[in-house]
Amino acid sequence: MLESLEKMLAKGVDNSLLRFGLGKGYLDRKDNPRAAEHLHKCVEFDPTYSAAWKLLGKAHAGLGDSAAARLAWERGIEAALAHGDKQAEKEMAVFLKKLDRQA
Repeated sequence: MLESLEKMLAKGVDNSLLRFGLGKGYLDRKDNPRAAEHLHKCVEFDPTYSAAWKLLGKAHAGLGDSAAARLAWERGIEAALAHGDKQAEKEMAVFLKKLDRQA
């Protein structure tokens, strides 16, 4: 699946959904740097995409960058609140609490 998404990107197709798919795919493969790259682009296209913020935070956490993870989840909670996305809001709040306990 990632290969076909990468081919679409190479052909000039570029949007939030494509970047989300690439980011999630690379995150699933534990390729945090590439996941973060695509998820950053995704939220540039659509800053209200709460699911992308959630995964971006996970990618940053996987890279050991707690500050960037925190920022992504805080922005994600703002996006989730704006859209009434309660589940994403709750999940990111839990991730932030875990970060606080680790600090």
